[in-house]
Amino acid sequence: MSSKKTTLLWLLFLAFFVLGYLINQNSTFVSAVTDKNYENLKVFSDILYTVQKDYVEETNVDDLVEGAINGMLNTLDPHTSYLPPDLYKEMQVETKGRFGGLGIELTVKDGILTVVAPIEDTPAFRAGIKAGDQIFKINSETTKNMTLVDAVKKLRGKKGTSVTISVMREGLTQLQEHTIIRDIIEIKSVKHKTLYDKFGYIRVTQFQEQTTSDFKKALDEIETKIPSLAGLILDLRNNPGGLLQQAVEISDEFIDSGLIVYTEGRSASQKIEFEAHKKEKVANYPLVALVNAGSASGSEIVAGALQDHKRALIVGTPTFGKGTVQTIIPLDNGGGLRLTTAKYFTPNGRSIHAKGIEPDIIVEDQIEGPEKETNPVRFLREKDLEEHLGKTNTGEVPKNDDTESSAVESSNDNFQDDPPLNRAVELLKSWEIFQGKQSTPGN
Repeated sequence: MSSKKTTLLWLLFLAFFVLGYLINQNSTFVSAVTDKNYENLKVFSDILYTVQKDYVEETNVDDLVEGAINGMLNTLDPHTSYLPPDLYKEMQVETKGRFGGLGIELTVKDGILTVVAPIEDTPAFRAGIKAGDQIFKINSETTKNMTLVDAVKKLRGKKGTSVTISVMREGLTQLQEHTIIRDIIEIKSVKHKTLYDKFGYIRVTQFQEQTTSDFKKALDEIETKIPSLAGLILDLRNNPGGLLQQAVEISDEFIDSGLIVYTEGRSASQKIEFEAHKKEKVANYPLVALVNAGSASGSEIVAGALQDHKRALIVGTPTFGKGTVQTIIPLDNGGGLRLTTAKYFTPNGRSIHAKGIEPDIIVEDQIEGPEKETNPVRFLREKDLEEHLGKTNTGEVPKNDDTESSAVESSNDNFQDDPPLNRAVELLKSWEIFQGKQSTPGN
């Protein structure tokens, strides 16, 4: 008997074994399982066998089964996906901070590979890739109906190798080609500096394993340099999310008690409440958080918690609106299943899924085009994506410039080319003036 036929028989045996297990586990569903599920499994096995036997060209049963798995998961929501062993291994490396690639955040909209948000300090960012760019080709191969997993595989590669992508964006009449040199992406998710020797600025580009630790160090350095800190700007723009626990811990830095976020799913294990902790030292200075439509998932948790607790003013544009939690389930073949298992809610019970966090003050981002003209950034949001559960995937993870010093830098720059940041600085200055007026006798 051929090895392929043996593999096929084992797959069929496994399908019927699982079916029998389901029947034995719960007799209430015996009728439904034996009638409907058995019929569907039989149809699947018949088609698999027929394709394997009679298709015009020889097929690989592993490819057929993987294709069937991807097809099944695509009927759920686009955040749910199968991770083959090689991609699952890379995904695990990503959270630790080092991998090879371009540094680009991807989504699929209407079957077209699309950039959700530009990720700063990465090869893709330096090449001029922008939010909303539609990638129609990768190395001359069309991306129509290409899965995110396949796209990531093609974009990833060894440092020094190149990949050419053909993009279309608003205002272009033909595809624009970008040849980008891959690099080792060193994730440094926290940047910080002081402004006008009285305000602090911390940018969080992604939530990964070291983010909270790096954030606390940045905050300590700023507070050490400016003991009477007059305010802090927390920049979450274009932050696609990452590890839930890290987002919770950063929120906890500014919230003294109460809920930070809670999740609800079908199983009891997915109903979790994350609470703030009492602290010896409470950061009571004014806080402004910057967000935009590239702020998703974990960054929306932080913004939602700070807003509900009235701990910060949220400035910018409505966020992406990804309010679901994905659980990574290891599989016996070395791969993994990225499964949507819950939705998260802000402390006041708001589900921001497909809605996003609405800023307290709307200020549009600006970008500079080739001729230096400024235009409002056009970002995709969760509600723009198919099935309203979105098709976002951190196919590439943010990287910050690994040559940048970790020391606190002082900057008195003019922020006119960054309207949200400029507005945040103005708000902190106004607050400082207002506080001074309140403390002046006779006023």
